[in-house]
Amino acid sequence: MSAAETQVSSLPMPPERYISNYTDENIRRNRAPRPPPPPSQHEVYSMFGIQYNNDEMIRSLESQNIKRLIPIHFDRRKELKKLNHSLLVNFLDLIDFLILNPDSPRRTEKIDDISLLFVNMHHLLNEFRPHQARETLRVMMEMQKRQRVETATRFQKHLERVRDIVNSAFAALPTLYDDDEHGGAKIKMEVDPLESNVAAKNDPSYQHDRMMCKLVDSID
Repeated sequence: MSAAETQVSSLPMPPERYISNYTDENIRRNRAPRPPPPPSQHEVYSMFGIQYNNDEMIRSLESQNIKRLIPIHFDRRKELKKLNHSLLVNFLDLIDFLILNPDSPRRTEKIDDISLLFVNMHHLLNEFRPHQARETLRVMMEMQKRQRVETATRFQKHLERVRDIVNSAFAALPTLYDDDEHGGAKIKMEVDPLESNVAAKNDPSYQHDRMMCKLVDSID
């Protein structure tokens, strides 16, 4: 094997190979690998040994040196039906070759034709991926909007219910009247003695009043 040849795996490395680099010690010492920078618009990158360009989301068949069986401007639904019909015909022809003459070179040609048909069908289906992604995003956003509207509606109902409960509680409270104005019964408000003592101690004349009270008590 020459030095220029490199082996490329068809699958990514296991997650443990990445997780082991992000230990607490590596993160604390700033040794954890940084995330790769976002690719620029015209950057070419390699994935599993294949070069990709950011300008084209789906590589054309011509750029992959694959024969194109579908026209440039076409109806995808009709072309898919044609390719599917061609696959069935070629498969039946391959079965005939395998039964009548298994060693015929036409057998290999039919296998290549079937492979080419599958590649064109796969490429045609991949061209629907951007539309599928947009539709998936639209459905997700509609679901999120519906959930938020339902949550806001439920919150508004609970808010109205709480307002009714609070208004009912306020309406059930007794009304306080003054004896002189309305002739009603005056409600006695109890005062916490601790709070009253604290308030009295804050009064500058508290000590003088206390001394006078003691003096009157001693006279009695």
